[in-house]
Amino acid sequence: MSYWNEQCKIGSLTFPRFIGGPLDGITDSPFRKIVRNFSQKELLYTEMRHVACVANDTGKTKALDFSQMERPLNYQVSANKTDFIQQACERILEAGVDMVDLNIGCPARLVVNSGAGSALMADLPRLKVVLDGFRKALPIPFTVKMRAGYKQCNAIEVAQLVQDCGADALAIHPRLQTQFFAGSPDYTIAAQVKRAVTIPVIISGGVVNWATAKSVYEQTGVDAYLIGRGIWSKPWKLHEMQEHSQGRLYRVEESVILASALQHVDAMVEYYGQRGLFAFRKHLPFYVKGKTCASQLRQRLVTSQNVEEVKEGLRQFFGA
Repeated sequence: MSYWNEQCKIGSLTFPRFIGGPLDGITDSPFRKIVRNFSQKELLYTEMRHVACVANDTGKTKALDFSQMERPLNYQVSANKTDFIQQACERILEAGVDMVDLNIGCPARLVVNSGAGSALMADLPRLKVVLDGFRKALPIPFTVKMRAGYKQCNAIEVAQLVQDCGADALAIHPRLQTQFFAGSPDYTIAAQVKRAVTIPVIISGGVVNWATAKSVYEQTGVDAYLIGRGIWSKPWKLHEMQEHSQGRLYRVEESVILASALQHVDAMVEYYGQRGLFAFRKHLPFYVKGKTCASQLRQRLVTSQNVEEVKEGLRQFFGA
């Protein structure tokens, strides 16, 4: 059976090889619902939330406000110590997800300065304590998202620790924390990690379509692909990549793009209230990118405070 016809197994669960990654403020609950119009079986990650935020959530942060239709779902968290891990995991399990992911790769300065995210990769004794805390608290699959390292590459050592602490899979973004998202991912590091562990290895970074996925597989032999920036305002992207991997043609029609954008506006307003319209502004340019007069439309619609005006503007733009 061809690699591209097989699924990726994480713990006792199996999923298609293309996975919806976490992007803060982008891959939220409204967006994941739109993705489900195209991809019903693919695993989707939530946005990252600190365990203290989850443990103490009263509804204001919407940390646990998602629909079961978004599953299969991997709930991503950050932590800098064991405080709140047990309470957060209990609440996540009660909300209903398929697995939990610990992000030890986030390069954001605010996160790193708190000792969470990729800062944990520079403190392996503390990382081990945190990993053990999650494994003890979770009866469902547990995954870890990491980088090549903090200021120096130690990906192999960290990956082996992650495996030894009982994680069911790991995702690696092969850049250092100091690189953020600059330059090209170093896929030789991902290949080394893949050879060093037996749990599934998911690649994060640089994979935006089937051609890049195929190229990265040939370089690394990884088990799956975490699509983050490539899925931004392209809820059909996972389906497109799956179709292309099977040798089938797939091109999203403009009518589908319009329908997705209109549904996305409504979903954002329903979920966030009026501020959902403002939150949609960061998606709008991607829906109309590359089209004639896109800049003029963007300038007009991103300042609108009326939902129907935005929707009518989108209809006019797509000629509907």
